[in-house]
Amino acid sequence: MGEFGRHVPFDAKRYFIVYQVPLVEVRGEHTHRDCHQFLVCVRGRMSVVGDDGRERREYVLDRPNLGFYMPPMTWGGQFDYSPDAVLLVFASHAYDAGDYIRDYAEFRRLAGVSP
Repeated sequence: MGEFGRHVPFDAKRYFIVYQVPLVEVRGEHTHRDCHQFLVCVRGRMSVVGDDGRERREYVLDRPNLGFYMPPMTWGGQFDYSPDAVLLVFASHAYDAGDYIRDYAEFRRLAGVSP
């Protein structure tokens, strides 16, 4: 169980589900300027990376009562999906293509990290 504003530090405006991801595929590989995200693997297992430009950490999401919070300007990637993995992602904003940063060097520059 979780509550938006209490356990998840934002109110969700959008959600999406990721499933049937081939084991070798990496998803994500971007950051958002303003959007917060909260990831929950509701079935199976997968790995997630969070990177603030200075520190990069990897976590395994392998149970539905465990989530991963990604504030804005956190570079993220998801990988190593089990064949039955189902990832539920809550987002603080409606979809906006202009909110995405897909170039890691640009992300680090905007994050104030020298190359």
